Amino acid sequence: MEDFEDDPRALGARGHRRSVSRGSYQLQAQMNRAVYEDRPPGSVVPTSAAEASRAMAGDTSLSENYAFAGMYHVFDQHVDEAVPRVRFANDDRHRLACCSLDGSISLCQLVPAPPTVLRVLRGHTRGVSDFAWSLSNDILVSTSLDATMRIWASEDGCCIREIPDPDGAELLCCTFQPVNNNLTVVGNAKHNVHVMNISTGKKVKGGSSKLTGRVLALSFDAPGRLLWAGDDRGSVFSFLFDMATGKLTKAKRLVVHEGSPVTSISARSWVSREARDPSLLINACLNKLLLYRVVDNEGTLQLKRSFPIEQSSHPVRSIFCPLMSFRQGACVVTGSEDMCVHFFDVERAAKAAVNKLQGHSAPVLDVSFNCDESLLASSDASGMVIVWRREQK
Repeated sequence: MEDFEDDPRALGARGHRRSVSRGSYQLQAQMNRAVYEDRPPGSVVPTSAAEASRAMAGDTSLSENYAFAGMYHVFDQHVDEAVPRVRFANDDRHRLACCSLDGSISLCQLVPAPPTVLRVLRGHTRGVSDFAWSLSNDILVSTSLDATMRIWASEDGCCIREIPDPDGAELLCCTFQPVNNNLTVVGNAKHNVHVMNISTGKKVKGGSSKLTGRVLALSFDAPGRLLWAGDDRGSVFSFLFDMATGKLTKAKRLVVHEGSPVTSISARSWVSREARDPSLLINACLNKLLLYRVVDNEGTLQLKRSFPIEQSSHPVRSIFCPLMSFRQGACVVTGSEDMCVHFFDVERAAKAAVNKLQGHSAPVLDVSFNCDESLLASSDASGMVIVWRREQK
């Protein structure tokens, strides 16, 4: 990674440690911490120290946990145009939204049966490239190739505000600031990242920065102090986000692979309950899914693992599984150009593939779990959205 700033930074918040009340477990917890502190940088879960926790979880394997019973429902309202993004609402089991290059966004309800499309949000004059739910799910923000972002009320589907891109460029990605949902970060085709105030419709002073290429992916860490942005030239930049002003300070740059577009970035502070291991999951057009370790408070990245998938040209995305379990290992899910959804255990040294879902007839572009992992949604380049039902043990 390259340094852009030499100014000293204040250290971020310390990681939370799981406390134990009984004496024997206190001793075990001390041993757990010792193992974690001494473990090599490439590992995620200190497996030798996780036995008590895994016993509490019934020693269920990841393969058993991520077995699926089949398709729950198929949505085809956007057929013939790609669906680049599908997302369950925050902390919600049954509300789902997806955006399409046909210029619309669908809000769907999975329960009560049969699943239905509640409403379709129309207003963008070109394809919708990305969208995000606010923390309370009452607002959606969307970005479009028509060079505008729109703010929508999820309750009635009304467009609250239309905001033109400050550069008049195609908008390619967006994300809410996780602590202050009045601020949204967008990336555009003129290589710029902008922090936008959705109440005023204006960009924040000092909240803009230029990358080396078209900005395709954005992700905050959970506290909202670090932002990563990926571009179509193969670079990932980290920014320090000023919580008081919304100002961005460029910190680090990683060249994942020169000329390979970075199409997805997902940040996770805790990969498992047993260890704090801040990580970044990255899709680039390398036929690999890449897992990086975040090594400092400026977002410096160190490659930890890679997993084979098919991705050479499409904007494929991936996610960390939302639940942190006591099971050994930790799981990630990704789309792929081979028309399958792939599950990988980031802790397995060999044969990391946990499961593969087949059913799409076009490259799978995005995946999203609901809050309890009972349902998984996937979208593809032909406009199909499949909701998969996980087997109940």
